[in-house]
Amino acid sequence: MTTRRAYGLTLLAALTYTSLMFCWFTLPAYLPTIRQELALTGTQAGLVAGAVPLVYIPLALVSGLVVDRVGAGRSLSVGLAIVAVAQMARSVAGGFPSLLAATLLLGVGATAITFGLPKLVSTLFPAGETGAASSLYLLCASAGTAGAFSVGRPILGPALGGWRPLFLASGAVALGYAFVWVLVARTAVPEAETDSGFELASLTADLRAILSNPALRLVVVLGVVYLSVLHGLQGWLPTILESRGMASGTAGQTATLLVVANAAGILTIPVLADRYDARRVAVVCCGAAVAVGVATIARTGVGVALLAGIVCTGLGVGGLSPLVRAIPPELDGIGPRLTGVAVGFVFAGGEVGGFGGPVVIGALYDATGTYATGLGLLCLGGLAAVAAGTRLDV
Repeated sequence: MTTRRAYGLTLLAALTYTSLMFCWFTLPAYLPTIRQELALTGTQAGLVAGAVPLVYIPLALVSGLVVDRVGAGRSLSVGLAIVAVAQMARSVAGGFPSLLAATLLLGVGATAITFGLPKLVSTLFPAGETGAASSLYLLCASAGTAGAFSVGRPILGPALGGWRPLFLASGAVALGYAFVWVLVARTAVPEAETDSGFELASLTADLRAILSNPALRLVVVLGVVYLSVLHGLQGWLPTILESRGMASGTAGQTATLLVVANAAGILTIPVLADRYDARRVAVVCCGAAVAVGVATIARTGVGVALLAGIVCTGLGVGGLSPLVRAIPPELDGIGPRLTGVAVGFVFAGGEVGGFGGPVVIGALYDATGTYATGLGLLCLGGLAAVAAGTRLDV
């Protein structure tokens, strides 16, 4: 397969990620309206908003094992179909139980896409050349998230008549693309060779290979750091900025620097790491950028230094994002055959940080009266990423 064709297939597959993220984040984009219409309490709204990451914790390993056995092509189409059905179910939700159930179902489909794409890339590209392809599908994911907030909420929702028609329409579009991807996968996607089945002995052997791999455990550390910092700052940065006297509108605009810098890190750092065969150096530099950036945010007031800290943190997190997906296929004992379950293992641990990051910042603020304590913990996470990176042989 030519490199151009491999990137073309990756782009077509990445549109499943775009669809997923658009459907996923239409709920946060419309959460104030949905909360009022369905009479949700603050706790119920928080549970619905955090339901998808929570699904990853118990299901990541199982989903990864399934992806490795059925292949990336089928995993992506089935995963997107589940997301589409769940999104359409959310459009008719009558209260908290039905909305939560549909959102949990969406999370099940999301795991198949999250682990199916690294599996696909490991099939299409040599192990040392997966960084740029990983950046491509992560940029498509970012486009879906941004689209939910910038197009879905202010433009498509009002044009269609509200959040329910938007959810129904976006679910229908996602279902349509799931069928498109089925045709693409059947005709153009080579599946990795595997002799694995669903027998207990086979499943146990794969899990033993994953759980006993010391290098992969280091990648799990990187996943915890990446997701805890990303979700922690995404959830709290505007509030932190407002606590320092910044107007709410300005705080929101300033917080977008984190998103822009994150995208820049996704786009550039893995590509450079692949070009110069320097993934370990890239991991160490990203961890250092996170530590320095978060420390700067914690210790400086409103000004240029604060902006520099936000940008530095975003670049570091953005660089780690594709690397934690691209490194597992390169590890001894993993390879393309076990990529799905390996990335699932990374996210099973990482999403603990993704859920815990925002919670820890809030809890430590309640306990100490300052956000610096929680930010200090995230800074230590950056240092942990540096330590893990120095021990990785990639």
